Amino acid sequence: MSILHDLFATIEARKAGGDPKSWTAKLLAKGPEKCAEKFGEEAIEAIIEAVKGDKAALTSEAADVLYHLLVMLAARDVSLADVEAELARRKGTSGIAEKAARAES
Repeated sequence: MSILHDLFATIEARKAGGDPKSWTAKLLAKGPEKCAEKFGEEAIEAIIEAVKGDKAALTSEAADVLYHLLVMLAARDVSLADVEAELARRKGTSGIAEKAARAES
């Protein structure tokens, strides 16, 4: 298993457990909208660090983004396996062609 799978499993466990001492459980209890808001905040912080060129800060913010993305997915009952399957479906398709196909739908 990868660290992302391990992390997602922990997030799912916190979601099921509802431990009041868990940041993850508290965030999930606030609902999917709050999880999405927090993901957006973290994404903006990562963008700022990318523009500034601070590799260490970007690395830290990227970890926050990945964590909050997984929390947001869990809040909407989307599994990491679902996302991996979508990426696998797209494998070998150019980004331009994939985007064009979405626009036609």
